[in-house]
Amino acid sequence: MTKIYKLGDVNITALNDVTCRIEGGEMVSIMGHSGSGKSTLMNLIGCLDKPTSGKYQLDGMDVSRLKEDQLAEIRNKKIGFVFQSFNLLPRVTTVTNVELPLVYSDVRNKRQRAMDALESVGMAHRANHHPTEISGGEQQRVAIARALVNNPSLILGDEPTGNLDTQTSHGIMTLLQQLNSQGITIVLVTHEEDIAAYTQRTIYLRDGQIVSGKKR
Repeated sequence: MTKIYKLGDVNITALNDVTCRIEGGEMVSIMGHSGSGKSTLMNLIGCLDKPTSGKYQLDGMDVSRLKEDQLAEIRNKKIGFVFQSFNLLPRVTTVTNVELPLVYSDVRNKRQRAMDALESVGMAHRANHHPTEISGGEQQRVAIARALVNNPSLILGDEPTGNLDTQTSHGIMTLLQQLNSQGITIVLVTHEEDIAAYTQRTIYLRDGQIVSGKKR
């Protein structure tokens, strides 16, 4: 895949003829210096953007030319997102935050689905707390529960431990490893080698190209 952004009359190549394959059930990290193309690659994998040229296949489907509403449906059904800043709504409870991806679905028992997701990350006892009443690590666990509530096949983490201390970060990574052991594919961007060490393989980017795909 190639991704080119236009800034006025200038073309900026964020990804240059990148080819990579992530197998179902893998846990992979993406590393590289600022401007290397990590976020661009993550956005393409997450169907948040489309390549300028080339193909991107998700579960055997070429999604690189789908329309925006089709991409939105895929994101809602197949992909869960976990962000560095948690992105929880502060004025509603944790269980309501976890329910949010279900709002426009026809899923029954939305509250029970949300509670089950909280239970899976050890946060059911905080269901009626607001995000401001729990720690950063607990907020990230709630964010992971929100990513899980639609039973996605793929979870994407954009610096998921970036706002956490070392001990809490390792707890979150252990949780992600447990979810991966259940068959969920996990891809995360990180700049920390000790976090990448929790994954099975690291893709290194430099200047928009993959320079290594080291396995552990």
